[in-house]
Amino acid sequence: MDPEVAAYLKRILNTIGILFFWMCINIAFGIMYGYAYFEQGLHIGNILFYLWLLISTPLVIWYLRKIWKEQVHFGETLND
Repeated sequence: MDPEVAAYLKRILNTIGILFFWMCINIAFGIMYGYAYFEQGLHIGNILFYLWLLISTPLVIWYLRKIWKEQVHFGETLND
């Protein structure tokens, strides 16, 4: 496999892994543990969950933009 293709595939897998991990954390604490819902009023768990969500979302977007900022150059041009 070409090194450029391997680097591009590594970026794709890294992006999928980061997003999957981040979404699993948010789903687990928000939906499974109920911190996303205000069923019995506002509690400290709700505040911490939404604070985490507001801080982690821009950080994940920033990190993914940092990963994808650098371009991968696929091979040289062919000169006949």
